[in-house]
Amino acid sequence: MKPGPVELSIVIPSYNEEKRLPATLERIAKYIKTSGRTTEVVVVDDGSSDRTAEVARSYSGEIENLRVVANGRNRGKGYSVKHGSMEAQGEIVLFTDADLSAPIEEADKLLEKMNDYDVAIGSRAVNRALIEVHESRFREFAGIVFNRIVRILLRLPFVDTQCGFKAFRREKCKILFEQQTIERFGFDPELLYLARHHGLKTIEVAVRWAHSPATKINMWRDSLQMFLDVVVIRWNAVRGRYKVSRSSGLG
Repeated sequence: MKPGPVELSIVIPSYNEEKRLPATLERIAKYIKTSGRTTEVVVVDDGSSDRTAEVARSYSGEIENLRVVANGRNRGKGYSVKHGSMEAQGEIVLFTDADLSAPIEEADKLLEKMNDYDVAIGSRAVNRALIEVHESRFREFAGIVFNRIVRILLRLPFVDTQCGFKAFRREKCKILFEQQTIERFGFDPELLYLARHHGLKTIEVAVRWAHSPATKINMWRDSLQMFLDVVVIRWNAVRGRYKVSRSSGLG
C-alpha cells in the first residue's frame, strides 16, 4: 500500500460476479488514477461459487491497493458491506454495487459533501431525470411503497434508502457497522436509522443510475424479507438494542 493515510476505501460486495467485475474494476482503476486520492479497493467475496475472488485479485496490477476479503460462506449483501467496511482503512468508506449501477465517477458528488456531513447517500428519487435505465414500472412502484413503509416505521426522511451507493466517515460511523444486525438486502434502512439514532449528519444526493437487468434481487422473496427486516429494526429500537457508546462521543 502507498505510504500515508488512505483517503478513500471503495467496498464492493460481490457474489458470483466473475463476469461483471472486470469492467467494474477497470473503470474504478481509471477513476483512481484521475482522482488524485490515495484509494484502496476492498472486494468482499460473499461465498461465491465461481471465480469472483480470483478475477478480483487479477487486477492487483492495475489497482495497487486492492484487497479481497472472504465471508467464507454466503451471508448476504448487508453482511458483505459490514465486513468490508470494518476491514477498510480509508478516512471515508464508500460502498458500491458490483455492476456500478451508479457510475463510480458519481462518487465525487458524495465525497464533496463529506466535509460537512458524516454520511452521504446516493439517491435515484431526488432527481429521477438522472435515471438512465429504469426498472420496470412494477419494480419502481414497489420501491416507492417500500420507501413509504420505511419512512413511517423508522421515521427516516430519505426518499431513496436502497440505492447501493453510500459514503461514510469511517471513524465516526464505525459504531453503525458494529451495531448492524441485518445481513441481506434490508440493511440500508438499518444503517440510516442508526446514523440518525447516533446523531450523525446525513445528506441525500442525486446521482446518475442505470438499472441492471442482471440484478440478484428476487422481487417477491426479497421484498417480503426487506419488509420483515424493517419490522426487526423497529423492534430492535424498542428493545434498546442500539445503545449509544460512551466512547463514540455521541452519548
